[in-house]
Amino acid sequence: MSDIKNKPNIAVLGATGVVGREILNILVENKVEYNSIKFLASSRSAGSSIEFKGEKHTVVEATDEAFDGVNIVLASAGGETSKRFAPVAASKGCVFIDNSSAFRMDKDVPLVIAGVNDEDLKNHKGIIANPNCSTSQLMLPLKALDEKYKVKRMIVSTYQAVSGAGLKAINELTDNVKTNLIGMPYEPSAFKYEIGFNVIPQIDVFCENGYTKEEMKVTNETRKILHFDESVKISCTAVRVPVYIGHSEAVTVEFENKVDSKEAREVLKTAWGVEVVDDTNNFIYPTPKDAAGKNPVYVGRIRNSIAFDNGLDFFCVADNLRIGAALNTVRIAQSVIKMNLW
Repeated sequence: MSDIKNKPNIAVLGATGVVGREILNILVENKVEYNSIKFLASSRSAGSSIEFKGEKHTVVEATDEAFDGVNIVLASAGGETSKRFAPVAASKGCVFIDNSSAFRMDKDVPLVIAGVNDEDLKNHKGIIANPNCSTSQLMLPLKALDEKYKVKRMIVSTYQAVSGAGLKAINELTDNVKTNLIGMPYEPSAFKYEIGFNVIPQIDVFCENGYTKEEMKVTNETRKILHFDESVKISCTAVRVPVYIGHSEAVTVEFENKVDSKEAREVLKTAWGVEVVDDTNNFIYPTPKDAAGKNPVYVGRIRNSIAFDNGLDFFCVADNLRIGAALNTVRIAQSVIKMNLW
């Protein structure tokens, strides 16, 4: 373990990608202190330059040797890359904070949302997993509600922005909409169907139970993060929508204890990382456009469920590139530094 007074040597793996660049922005915003920083990417991007804090830096190819002397790795380069380099980095004494799905359900790897289950960081063995974007934003309000009322069952419907599928998907939405507006046919490649003026009820591949992998991530990752056992029933339907940035979720939760929407609203107002935007008399509620570029999880449409006893319905939105990826990655790094776990 390092002296807390020391500053870590940091590496950003996947620095040239959409999430990687957002990690760089948030490192600056959050004033993360470090001794040195390097920018790693694939051989395709190696040698290119990247601007950080007003200076240009050369992108270095990710190799085993690139992790020598590094204390903390912020990784967002895809599952295969993480599987390749996370064990190598950990063997060299690095703390590898991974934004891919590669290690999320590994029993020896903590799956962490900063501000929700930071204590799990103490169990890390060199690798820490960042949850799926749709799971991430849900955990902040759900943690506060669970502590007060105890979750029994949950149904989630997600409305997920195209940026969750990468730059190719972002460009496809733009091209698809332009083509539709002039009445021309369009052949999608990032998605199975056209995303312009459409919604697609499939994110990731289908599993044998009829759910998609994205939907099962919400179920399984929620259980792991909040330490729920199998008695807590969770179901999700994940839908891709023609929005650039910002995932939305309609959530119904049944609790063990009696819940009152007015009291629940006050609980959420005091929850860390959550901002309540809820005044339906004046048509005030959160939308993904409002959340883009911002850090909080915005929660509104808070009401008692008429389908379940002790049930609560709410709608939450967040910038998926931030809380669902880059922001939580940086926050985990800050927690690791603060808790002297590097």
